[in-house]
Amino acid sequence: MRRRDFIKAIAGTATAWPLVGRAQQGQRMRRIGVLMNLAADDKEGQARLSAFMQALSDLGWKNARTCG
Repeated sequence: MRRRDFIKAIAGTATAWPLVGRAQQGQRMRRIGVLMNLAADDKEGQARLSAFMQALSDLGWKNARTCG
């Protein structure tokens, strides 16, 4: 095999490899990240956060983890 043919074969395999990996994945997991500057005793901020979480829940999103 000539050198150029070998390089083409390696490059073709390298470019096809990520496509094979993606094809094997199941349903994509989507994530939402939210940063808020709220004090723990801020009643209005806590009410807004609660309304936001409730709206996401109504749309079918699940709360896997809450930081903070």
